[in-house]
Amino acid sequence: MTRYAGFKLLIVDDHAHNLFTLRTLIESQMDATVLEATSGQDAIDLTHQHPDIDLIILDVQMPEMDGFETASMLKLRKRTRDIPIIFLTAAFKSEEFQQRGFAVGAVDYLLKPIDDNLLINKISTYFRLIEKERELNRNLEQIVAARTAELAEARQYLENIINNMGEALLVLDPRGTIQLANPAARRMLGYGNDDLLGMSIGDVFEEEGDAEAGAFMGTWLEALIRTGALSRIEARFIARDGRRVPILFARTAVKDTDGDISDIICIAKDMTGYVRVDRDAGSAAGFGRAKQLRSG
Repeated sequence: MTRYAGFKLLIVDDHAHNLFTLRTLIESQMDATVLEATSGQDAIDLTHQHPDIDLIILDVQMPEMDGFETASMLKLRKRTRDIPIIFLTAAFKSEEFQQRGFAVGAVDYLLKPIDDNLLINKISTYFRLIEKERELNRNLEQIVAARTAELAEARQYLENIINNMGEALLVLDPRGTIQLANPAARRMLGYGNDDLLGMSIGDVFEEEGDAEAGAFMGTWLEALIRTGALSRIEARFIARDGRRVPILFARTAVKDTDGDISDIICIAKDMTGYVRVDRDAGSAAGFGRAKQLRSG
């Protein structure tokens, strides 16, 4: 007989004969571990000693601390409030006691004298429900573990891309404060691992020159936060040592589920080694690769 092995049941009754009868009946039908308590206080003490109790069968009429008070005390404690309680009561007071019992958190009622088959069926029903709950919890834990592993793998993959990309990547908050800088950005600007974090984009972005670049911290930032649109400009970064680094600069805004801007993503390509050339008349200036001319 291995049915319900590993389950733990607490029976509470102030009469030793009743405890013996209940215990004998239960152990003849299932392998659950049966604990006994002869008073409400004993029951509370046992739940502290055995936090893995699965079900409590609790007599209503006991001296000093009756079943209602005992149940109320158990429901007040976080570690015991979810343990199902089945009340035992005499038939002549069943309706009155059932109402009070359900009010203090009982899940079921059994009448004295106890019907043996009904008792075993009740216990089996709750044990099966607990088994199902445990199975669902195990499945949920497996799903969560698998999802966590997938997210960790995806995060690592993304970090590898960010850390190995040749372009500088900066992530800003809506105020323009730098929240993340990849290695390429740190190398381009000459800063250590965490030195850029918390700085304003305006501290490393030259506002002079291109009219659009000059409005970076004003009109452009406000427009980007308002629309989230992708835009690209030619500008210059100011490195830590004062160097001006020509860049092709793209930026876009990321919105949260409420439609508010949560982050601004900026990517800058170092245009050192390129020269600024004029395109067709009337068009904006652009970058072209410098070429070495050979003599005739």
